[in-house]
Amino acid sequence: MQKVTGIGGVFFRARDPKALVQWYEQELGLDIREKTWVQDSGPTVFAPFKEDSEYFGRPTQQWMLCFRVVDLQAFVAQLRMRGIDAIQKEEWNSEVGTFARIHDPEGNPIELWQPAGGA
Repeated sequence: MQKVTGIGGVFFRARDPKALVQWYEQELGLDIREKTWVQDSGPTVFAPFKEDSEYFGRPTQQWMLCFRVVDLQAFVAQLRMRGIDAIQKEEWNSEVGTFARIHDPEGNPIELWQPAGGA
């Protein structure tokens, strides 16, 4: 049986796509050349949530990006130094790792995840 081998893209609408790409590059360090980013190998979670879940924030939010990081505390400190509000809640942490939440300039939630045992 054929199967997919990974996520090939994330596509979403934006008021100002060019500015948003620049923000992701500058603030999160994504190296997006020609709209392609080659990520480090590691786990990728694919998890639909119930439609009434409050986990994403506002009720109209249909999706959320989750990026793996190596050192969550250092990343959060770096973001806060740059004026980005990074939220951490103990209840988000579990046996799979630790988490923080930020929002991009258009209000989209972004989860930062340090997998248990390293990224």
